[in-house]
Parts: sequence; C-alpha cells; structure tokens
Amino acid sequence: MYEDKTLTCEDCGQEFVFSAGEQEFYAQKGLVNTPKRCPDCRKARRQRSRRRMHDAVCSQCGAQTKVPFKPIEGKEILCKECFKKRKEQEEAQQ
Repeated sequence: MYEDKTLTCEDCGQEFVFSAGEQEFYAQKGLVNTPKRCPDCRKARRQRSRRRMHDAVCSQCGAQTKVPFKPIEGKEILCKECFKKRKEQEEAQQ
C-alpha cells in the first residue's frame, strides 16, 4: 500500500527516506503532511524547544531574566538587553 519515498530536508538539504512503515504510522495517527525534516534535524529541533530555562538576576541592571543554563554563583549573568549592549560595545571597539 505504501512505498518508501525519498524526501529532502528543509533544514540541512540532505535526502532521507520516508519509509512505508513511517507513512503507515503517520496515517494511523491522522497526520496528513509528510515530514519536512530528516530524523536528525527533527531530533535537534525537539531538543532546542525543550531547553530548560533557569531564573536569574542580571549582574548589570538587576532585572529578573531567564537563561538556558544553570546559573553559577559568582559568574556574571546578563539579561538580553545588557548582553546586546555589551556585544555592541565590543564590536564598536574592534
């Protein structure tokens, strides 16, 4: 009923096989669209979206912020605005 299809990943451009078994699984789950990403890119995308955010306080302005890493006491943490300002200053000095 289903036949393997070769698709191209929209993220990395590599070809990958959308197997007959996967197509059957998609149909059983009511999924009508074919995958746009290869298995590796799908996995990477899921991991990025599941990244745990940690509460922190900006070392420069004192604002509450969230960071994608566990804050370490004594290490500087910057909110998005202060990080952007610092980066702009560093680029201007170069």
